Amino acid sequence: MKKSGVLNSQISKVLADLGHTDTIVIADAGLPVPNHVAKIDLALKPGTPSFQEVVRVVSEDMVVEKIILASEIKKANSSQNEFLTRHFHQEIEYVEHEEFKKMTEKAKVIIRTGEITPYSNCILQAGVIF
Repeated sequence: MKKSGVLNSQISKVLADLGHTDTIVIADAGLPVPNHVAKIDLALKPGTPSFQEVVRVVSEDMVVEKIILASEIKKANSSQNEFLTRHFHQEIEYVEHEEFKKMTEKAKVIIRTGEITPYSNCILQAGVIF
């Protein structure tokens, strides 16, 4: 059994397999998942686990060099936007939500949370440890 970090075996494997510039998505309960993209569904009930909780845990175990958000989050969910800007020290790129959904088609995985607030989704691009 792992001693620390992400205990979910599917998420742990995805993170270990990431290469530079590969992407993963942490999503709210409503984000559509493209048919060919793997989904790890953590949703138990509305709000559980929360988007913020999953972002915190995953980002502790992942080298993140870039964060991509839907620009609509700024007005529709400013509290999530503020959380993400405080949590990550990297520059955040904003794209229109339709473009965001197209970008998810290239993700290695979409991790679905129980979050039920609008635009609580992020694309995390992997960096390197050197």
